[in-house]
Amino acid sequence: MSEQQLLERITCNAGIFGGKPIIRGMRISVELVLGLLAQGESTETILEDYPDLTREDVQACLAYARAVIAHDVLDAVQVSPKY
Repeated sequence: MSEQQLLERITCNAGIFGGKPIIRGMRISVELVLGLLAQGESTETILEDYPDLTREDVQACLAYARAVIAHDVLDAVQVSPKY
């Protein structure tokens, strides 16, 4: 599946989560899936916990994140130095 096809799975609806990106119009946000992945959850675990999602939906969240950061710079993100 191409990146464009994956991105078509991501939608925004002002009536759901204040217009944040969601997956296929469901009440599952891209932010939630990315947060779970960032915490170390596997795709398999996410799919078990959210049976309406597909592997392509998780890939779509990653494609969306890549597309967003491709148009931004790290300076726009607040990072606390720890070293």
